[in-house]
Amino acid sequence: MASAKLLRKNMTSFEEILWKRLKGNQILGLRFRRQHPIDIFIADFYCHKARLVVEIDGAVHEQQKDYDIGRSVEMGKYDIMVIRFTNHEVKTKIEEVIRKIEETILERIKSPPWGI
Repeated sequence: MASAKLLRKNMTSFEEILWKRLKGNQILGLRFRRQHPIDIFIADFYCHKARLVVEIDGAVHEQQKDYDIGRSVEMGKYDIMVIRFTNHEVKTKIEEVIRKIEETILERIKSPPWGI
């Protein structure tokens, strides 16, 4: 498995598009980390405060849906929610992607499944 550091240096163009909108606490003042290790996985983007992983799925994910579902289930054991967007959504509907991320964060912070 590639290291998180290597993945950060080699982000896809779609990850770069979203990272420009997530970095620097631009989303609700919260910090996101890119290519962040969680257990045996590396999340595309992770917000610890909301325990939220944001994944961007390219064509390869069409062939690995069962793996992706299992990965989401494993992260759920840590009360981490995974939301997924396609490359196409990031490229053509970035405002909708950002709005969905914000809505998900607000809901999770309002009623966190992990308690406070």
